[in-house]
Amino acid sequence: MTRKSKYSECSQSGEGCPVEYTLEIIGGKWKGVLLYHLMDGKKRFGELRRICPDITQRMLTLQLRELEEDGLVHREVYRQVPPKVEYSLTEYGRTLEPLIQLMKEWGETHRRVRPEVYVAP
Repeated sequence: MTRKSKYSECSQSGEGCPVEYTLEIIGGKWKGVLLYHLMDGKKRFGELRRICPDITQRMLTLQLRELEEDGLVHREVYRQVPPKVEYSLTEYGRTLEPLIQLMKEWGETHRRVRPEVYVAP
């Protein structure tokens, strides 16, 4: 997968901003949510669709494929009829668990601090 070739300089070393690198991999509306739900263990495609009903099938496929290409998610295909596919975090993906957990906790706090921002569906 090709990434942006130039990131904004974030330090005197002239290297790109590490936050940009991280957001390049897990940014967007769905990747963090998918990683969060995969922290609980293996999930099938249909389970992820039920957990995230607002994501389209195409977007779910795309996001899982990108997470797999980045080495964060493992896709296991079982040779059976009907075919069975399970997704799980790789060991490398599990290194994001503390970050995802902190995001969850911050979101819970933010929802309490700023309840007017959140409207029930």
